[in-house]
Amino acid sequence: MEKIRNFCIIAHIDHGKSTLADRMLEITNTVDKRKMKNQILDGMDIERERGITIKLQPVTMDYQDYQLNLIDTPGHVDFSYEVSRSLAAVESAVLLVDCTQGIQAQTLANLYLALEQDLNIIPVINKIDLPAANPEKTKREIVKLLGCQEDEILLASGKTGEGVEKILQAVIASDSSPKTSQDKNVRALIFDSKYDEYKGVVAYVRIFDGKIKKGDKIKLIATRAESEVLDIGIFKPDYFSTGSLGTGSIGYVVTGFKEVGECRVGDTITLLSSPNIKALDGYKEVKPMVFAGIFPREGSDLEDLREAMDKLKLNDSALVFEPERSDALGFGFRCGFLGLLHLEIFQERLRREYNLDLIVTIPSVAYRVYKKNGEEIIIRTPQRLPDPTEILKIEEPWVALDIISPKDYMGNIMQLAQEKRGIYKNTQFISSGADEQRVILHYEIPMSAILTDFYDKIKSLSAGYASINYDYLDYRLADVVKMDILVAEEPIEALSIIVYREEAYRRGKEIVSILKDSLSKQMFVLKLQAAIGGKVIAAERLSAMRKDVTAKLYGGDVTRKRKLLEKQKKGKKKMMAAGKGSVDIPPDTFVKILKK
Repeated sequence: MEKIRNFCIIAHIDHGKSTLADRMLEITNTVDKRKMKNQILDGMDIERERGITIKLQPVTMDYQDYQLNLIDTPGHVDFSYEVSRSLAAVESAVLLVDCTQGIQAQTLANLYLALEQDLNIIPVINKIDLPAANPEKTKREIVKLLGCQEDEILLASGKTGEGVEKILQAVIASDSSPKTSQDKNVRALIFDSKYDEYKGVVAYVRIFDGKIKKGDKIKLIATRAESEVLDIGIFKPDYFSTGSLGTGSIGYVVTGFKEVGECRVGDTITLLSSPNIKALDGYKEVKPMVFAGIFPREGSDLEDLREAMDKLKLNDSALVFEPERSDALGFGFRCGFLGLLHLEIFQERLRREYNLDLIVTIPSVAYRVYKKNGEEIIIRTPQRLPDPTEILKIEEPWVALDIISPKDYMGNIMQLAQEKRGIYKNTQFISSGADEQRVILHYEIPMSAILTDFYDKIKSLSAGYASINYDYLDYRLADVVKMDILVAEEPIEALSIIVYREEAYRRGKEIVSILKDSLSKQMFVLKLQAAIGGKVIAAERLSAMRKDVTAKLYGGDVTRKRKLLEKQKKGKKKMMAAGKGSVDIPPDTFVKILKK
């Protein structure tokens, strides 16, 4: 065990975690030169295309007689639960800071997660090969943040490989080998799991006590499921069977489970023969913040969608879903996500990996409704909002928001936060002196305000320099109402939204004008309306398609022409009365409204 080191790389988005991991794999000869490619640990196509890490990925490297177990982690705020799970399986964390950008919001968030777990922090400044590199300024920021000495900070370039060996030596020298408890029973923590078409459920584990080998009969403490170890081994970075794993190791266990729900992340694996033993500390349950309806385009795909979501849930513990029925869209699911990127990636994975054609409704947050009869309910869809006469009060979730930005852009950012109902708390300076100063703005803000375009707006206001991080705070009183959208005087259930009372008129106007632009013309005039409790607050009309009924007339009395036009007008009135509700709304309309 003295020869084992478990560590992970934590950083903000795009600070070079996966590229640094590539260099480490090269230096330790874990991957053949001919098999080497960029971001080798990012297994999904979608990760490579977007250049982001979505799933944590473990790998075992042998270096100078030591076994180094590395976990590459994501950087985006929507996937921070992946980071917290990685941290529970390791003893050290390499804190990576891009020396052209300095400390960013997720650098801080991930650092605090690591300090909570009492991990050994190795500060590293990355991208020193870039022309805009400013390592001295970044060093001062890190010293101010960590309180470490300047000479403890390592300089490296994940691209050229400069300084990467020093990082590996620092991990070895950190003297943070795994510790064993006094418990002699076998205990292994599941920090991730995935469904493999051929192997069934594969659990990614960190062995805390004892030894597990192929053929052992195992049980899970929380779900009480029992099985046998069909295969066990380490990541190289593909599965590499070793036959057994000892204390302190990180690897995989092919569990033999066929059911996805039996092998939950955060559960403890032990031997079937063990007496009642204490489970390892799992992970705090992640609470989804953003809810959206996901429906198959074809009703017959419902079972395929359920199966695909079950498999994705196995290695995405932040995802929650429950069946839902909509008058407009049929049967589907109401899903909970951590943020919009999470929703987008989930949608994309369903489309690519399972060939599903989907309709996604407008996301909303979970509101807490207190009824006059004393009942308290949580509603995730506008359709479930009770009648206004029954409601005593409604509360919405609030978050603590940190925005890191150069101080030149402070004014614009503060104005945006104020428009979005943010409550200003304080400002912290993280770089001082002759440097270009950077600040952390602390706000409390409603979750719904940062749901859709807040991040994009912050980026454009700060020329791309600002970064944000948020954490759930509590529920607070909200003056909100349900707004219905009517097309041809029929309410379209999937377009209903919950809005602030004072913003209802502006939002209603916005939605009906988008509908006017995106719906195709009918044979009759189409009324588009936004209404609150039966009162129309915004409306547009989409004019009818018009056939030229007078084309066959050549001259003659004008009354003949008028007679034909009157006849056409009567026909359109009839169609307008009969054609209500038969208007097809293209699925991309939902996306357009969302983007707005």
